[in-house]
Amino acid sequence: MSGTGGAGGGTGSHPRHDLDDVIHAPVRLSIMAALAATDRAEFRFLRDTIEVSDSLLSKHVITLEEAGYVRVEKAFVGKRPRTWLALTDEGRRAFHDYVSVLRRLTEGSPP
Repeated sequence: MSGTGGAGGGTGSHPRHDLDDVIHAPVRLSIMAALAATDRAEFRFLRDTIEVSDSLLSKHVITLEEAGYVRVEKAFVGKRPRTWLALTDEGRRAFHDYVSVLRRLTEGSPP
């Protein structure tokens, strides 16, 4: 695994080279972790859960969406616009891989 979607991709064998740079930012990691625990989440719920502003969440969601990790669905509930976020299959795989690399780093497993 050489980290899809913007991974470090270094030439060394240390596990840190396999960390996906797209996911590695703290807010994006928080988004991915929250979405990995569910099928989909409403934008406001996610914003409140990870304690960020609308604009900061939007910025990071765009990055994750462009990487193919997050799917954004917009619809109306009554007359109110709503936005739901969900991990794509690729996003779930990338998050699983990212967590595996973190385990290798923190548990001292060989590369």
